[in-house]
Amino acid sequence: MQISDVIADMLTRIRNANNAKHETVDVPASNMKKAIADILVSEGYIKGYSVIEDGKQGIIRITLKYVGKQKAIQGLRRVSKPGLRIYSNCEDMPKVMNGLGIAIVSTSKGIMTDKQARKANVGGEILAFVW
Repeated sequence: MQISDVIADMLTRIRNANNAKHETVDVPASNMKKAIADILVSEGYIKGYSVIEDGKQGIIRITLKYVGKQKAIQGLRRVSKPGLRIYSNCEDMPKVMNGLGIAIVSTSKGIMTDKQARKANVGGEILAFVW
């Protein structure tokens, strides 16, 4: 099966596993997905992840985080899609839930959060919103 939007597939798998209260979720590995998982770990939305090599492309096993019975990720939304790319400069970078959430941005200096992009004074493609 050919998936055209691999980032949306990753976010959907995380959202579905989170709603079903699973401990872990497996996602096919890529460098961009590892960078997104790094951001989710550093911002405290997931506990961690590990890369499992299986001979082909590998698997990222993401360990979800729950605070009591509450989900750490309340919402997860893909913004820029293959059919409609959404770009922003550093001045017009959106704030998710008035600063309570994060926007994941793909910049020329790598994948980072909206706060890091404003600090580095770079714009880029807005990949997803997490709150």
